[in-house]
Amino acid sequence: MAKTAPASAKTPPAVDFEHSLDELEQLVAKMEGGELSLDESLASFERGIGLFRHCQQSLQQAELRVRLLLDPEAPESAEPFEPEL
Repeated sequence: MAKTAPASAKTPPAVDFEHSLDELEQLVAKMEGGELSLDESLASFERGIGLFRHCQQSLQQAELRVRLLLDPEAPESAEPFEPEL
């Protein structure tokens, strides 16, 4: 019996980013509504941090790809950048 790859392995990066961003926006809206319990708010916050980090990583990878497309011969363009926090 052949094993299939997990669904996340088949999802294109842009679609995965859009899904994560959408879920993050929904979490923020729920939290801003003020109707969640403390435990629900903490769980939502933890999930939101994970989604934020995933989106940030996706954006960094996209920027790296753009840099490589613009100047494929420059070795320094292949180094990931450090975002300002």
